[in-house]
Amino acid sequence: MLERKPDSLDLAHQRQRQKALARSESKGGAAPERGQEGSIPDALRTEAPPLTNAELVQLQIRVIALENLVIALLAEAPDRQLHLAREMAAYISPRPGFTPHSLTVDGAAQMISLIERARHFRGLPPS
Repeated sequence: MLERKPDSLDLAHQRQRQKALARSESKGGAAPERGQEGSIPDALRTEAPPLTNAELVQLQIRVIALENLVIALLAEAPDRQLHLAREMAAYISPRPGFTPHSLTVDGAAQMISLIERARHFRGLPPS
């Protein structure tokens, strides 16, 4: 059985993470557009109708629930995972020479906020 050195494994994970991050910059993590099986041709796509107030409220509720689940998961995450989450937030923050976009800046700040909020629950005994 061939064993890989920890350094080469880390390098492979790093390359994989960089590829995923590169996709997320332009499409929110979507894979590059290709003739993917099951994709809808542009000619057949229709504009989504505007969301109703009730649908927006449901989305808000779901986002709150998901935020709290992420906080719970981060509270139990190993330090390496928290470090990785901080790296991701720093990666999507504007880099020198690029125009900052408010949604990206706010998204990175929200990620850091979730990580910080999770710190309050680290080490608490289960209820």
